[in-house]
Amino acid sequence: MPTTEHEMPLEFLRNRPELAALLLERSFGICVPDYDETHLASGDCTDNQPREYRPDGVVVLRNAGVDRLAVVTEVQRRTDERKRYTWPVYLATLRSRLECPAVLLVMCPDPATAKWAGQPIDMGHPNWHLVPLVLGEDRTPVVTSVEEAVAVPELAILSALAHGGEDMRTIVACAEALYSVPKELFKLYYDFVATALSGAARRNWDELMRTTESYQSEFARKYVGIGEAKGEARGEAKGLVKGRVEGEATAVLRVLQSRGIPVPEEARERISSCTDLDRLDAWLDRAALVDSVDELFR
Repeated sequence: MPTTEHEMPLEFLRNRPELAALLLERSFGICVPDYDETHLASGDCTDNQPREYRPDGVVVLRNAGVDRLAVVTEVQRRTDERKRYTWPVYLATLRSRLECPAVLLVMCPDPATAKWAGQPIDMGHPNWHLVPLVLGEDRTPVVTSVEEAVAVPELAILSALAHGGEDMRTIVACAEALYSVPKELFKLYYDFVATALSGAARRNWDELMRTTESYQSEFARKYVGIGEAKGEARGEAKGLVKGRVEGEATAVLRVLQSRGIPVPEEARERISSCTDLDRLDAWLDRAALVDSVDELFR
């Protein structure tokens, strides 16, 4: 089962397909063709062999009803040598099916994985190498303007994850972007930010939440759905913290489930009832490495 860290960048593209074009232009200096429409396309790259090939996502830029560019999007969180054989298949198959140019955009939050993913793939044919476009921390646009963050909240979130440890302005822009999204997206995006931020970026986020009462109050209203009703900011903040706790506990269980690790009912209850954010953070980090629930608790 895919993890939240893998799925959320793809959710950003599903909710805002034009984000793919923005990343190509701003991160790699690629001049995309003129387009008046973006839409998601089928990622089915199955050939006449029984093996199935399917990328994480495909965004197509269109102009006047004609496909102009296909962007194959992959989220890669660790090295996988098999990808160096399947990535070219995605591009070639979609280029043939849609009859338009195709590019490969690989999103890598881990610097070591990004370095690996960016290595040219030798296709065997003379002078034919595929060099993936890798969106790592260094290539992720820095969004510090509140106006830009509100215009493209998904880009502001990616910016905060990549640069929030060094530039507090990206954290503030991310907070403003979150507050601007529709209610049906707010909880999904907020939970992702609260669990994905780490290190100095996470400390900057916590400091912003702790020292800026307006964020605590307004975020709590939106999170717990109490609208404009007045109440004590402290009580609202507790509701927000409760939501974060529940989100992290759910993330721990999801990671264990995706790795096929059995979780007895007693252990599930222990994780679900934990209210210590630091402990949940530690469990979430270890869930990707342990071989049993007993190791998680040790």
